[in-house]
Amino acid sequence: MAAMEITKDNYEKEVLQSDKPVLLDFWASWCGPCQMVGPIIDAIAEETADAKIGKVNVDEQQELAQRFSVMSIPTLVVVKDGNVVQSTVGAKPKDEILAMLET
Repeated sequence: MAAMEITKDNYEKEVLQSDKPVLLDFWASWCGPCQMVGPIIDAIAEETADAKIGKVNVDEQQELAQRFSVMSIPTLVVVKDGNVVQSTVGAKPKDEILAMLET
């Protein structure tokens, strides 16, 4: 399944009420490291059935970026049962991103 766009309108349903862990990628189109992580996130979304993968454009979803105290991008956050269980800032290789989902 492709990575879904997370907005303030679908955040509660897709993230807080999810029965699966959710990996959120906070990104922006002008961010070089975000462009490096983007294809990795897309690949993980296609390969992973036991987690939801979402992308949050910080320029369009400033309210969500503030809710997660995003100061630098890319920021990757894993939410389980409505709680943040893992978070990291900066470009990461695929294996490190996948490991975040296992915690």
